[in-house]
Amino acid sequence: MVRRLTVEPIAPRTAPRAVTRTAPRTATRTAPRTAPRITPRPAPPASRRRDRGQVAIEYLGFLPILLLVGLVGVQFGIAAYVAQQAGTGARAAARAASVDDPRSVPDPEVAGKAAMSGWAASRSRVKVAGGVATVVVKVPSLIPFVHFGDVRRSAVMPLPDETRKDRP
Repeated sequence: MVRRLTVEPIAPRTAPRAVTRTAPRTATRTAPRTAPRITPRPAPPASRRRDRGQVAIEYLGFLPILLLVGLVGVQFGIAAYVAQQAGTGARAAARAASVDDPRSVPDPEVAGKAAMSGWAASRSRVKVAGGVATVVVKVPSLIPFVHFGDVRRSAVMPLPDETRKDRP
């Protein structure tokens, strides 16, 4: 028992034709078909028309919070970078202070600042006492009216034998 369907092209609207049936099982529709009508979307109600700018206003209200969160993230990145630079400067200063021949290396303070990037070195103080080198770097602030203070890093290197007082 096989039914066959026939597909007719869409014809323009004309007077309806009669439906003929050739067999009870294979009825075909001969009435004309029309293309679906595209109707314009109705205008939104007055309450929705007044809400059109609501999203823009909410975005403008939330934008300062987004900017502040972004600045805080960048500020933490800068603070971490300054801490890393201070540690690098402290290690270089301690290494320069622990050399046997002090004439072969630069001054420990100069060596500590030379190991850091330019803007971090300009904000730093290097202090060497014995085999301990301490570098203090002021953290720059991106967020207005908030100061993050200083980052302090120290490094210890053994001194040459002739300068050590704890050995006989």
